[in-house]
Amino acid sequence: MSRPMKCKPLLCVLTIAVAVLSLPAAAQYKWRDKAGVVQYSDMPPPLGTPEKDVLQQPAAAPKKNTAPIPARAPASGVTVSAAPIKNGEPELEAKLRKAEQDKAAKTKAEDDKQAALRAENCTRAKAYQRTLDDGLRITRTDAKGEREFLDDKARAEEARRTKNVINSDCK
Repeated sequence: MSRPMKCKPLLCVLTIAVAVLSLPAAAQYKWRDKAGVVQYSDMPPPLGTPEKDVLQQPAAAPKKNTAPIPARAPASGVTVSAAPIKNGEPELEAKLRKAEQDKAAKTKAEDDKQAALRAENCTRAKAYQRTLDDGLRITRTDAKGEREFLDDKARAEEARRTKNVINSDCK
């Protein structure tokens, strides 16, 4: 009979431990976002979430979203708030600095890519302009796959379009 007596205190301790460990899970918000996906968080749902879409909230939480809590940004983009940063949050400051640096690097890479495309377009347009100016016969392939020669009118139109490309991309 001593065995069952040892198991009861152990069972009580395990039951209490499970109950205590599950308390934080009860303090979670659960809501359905605009896309219909169920979201879980320890933060309230974003403002504008209809009350019918809030599926679960902690018992101590107010029933309506009265505090302006911004929605979390998607993983691909980072939003930087205009709120001042407290000196006691160096991790947050570092994350914000890194996000700004990443954004600046991404913008610079995109600008460099666009500049390279413009330079390539400029080079091709100048070479094509020289071909047009030389007076050589130029052919195209039409929609049927047949070759057609440019007449004077088509050559003048090509020269005008090429000059427009040069003016826009060769700066």
